[in-house]
Amino acid sequence: MKIYTKYGDKGYTRLYGGERVSKTHIRVETYGTSDELCSLIGSVVAKMENYPELSDIRKECIIIQHHIFDCGSDLATPGELRPYKQTEKDVEWLENRIDEYLPQLPELKHFIIPGGSKIAAEFHILRTFTRKLERRIVALIETEEHVNEIGLRYINRLSDYFFIAACLINVRMGVTETDYLRSEVIFK
Repeated sequence: MKIYTKYGDKGYTRLYGGERVSKTHIRVETYGTSDELCSLIGSVVAKMENYPELSDIRKECIIIQHHIFDCGSDLATPGELRPYKQTEKDVEWLENRIDEYLPQLPELKHFIIPGGSKIAAEFHILRTFTRKLERRIVALIETEEHVNEIGLRYINRLSDYFFIAACLINVRMGVTETDYLRSEVIFK
């Protein structure tokens, strides 16, 4: 088996089903962004290796990488050429994780400045990069390209998960969040 196809030598690639498109095609840009996110998560997983107090979150991130791979695979599939891989169960799984972690956090009333412990800061980067993928998916939808809309819901929840995980990591590491100084009370 060869790893190279040579399609990219002229600036093209093939989508699922064989359609040849430019590497700048919005669909390619979108599933490429999902690949970037999956790699960023992998980097954070590696950094959490020596933090036993974060082993549950680390394991969840590995599951999330599989979900992101499914999302990317669905994004590479135009026109529903095959059944989509991502399902509502993936969204529900994230919601359950968020719902379990939220009561473990101090009450949040203001916007917070991203940061805290080194690992929590990495989760804020994941959160913002997830929002970038979300914008790419919306842009793809706006071109009237068909996508698995469950993927969009999943990515929307994923940014919430990364926010909650960042806050939980700071709690577990004994780091206090920094409130945004000009924030009024926004969460009641």
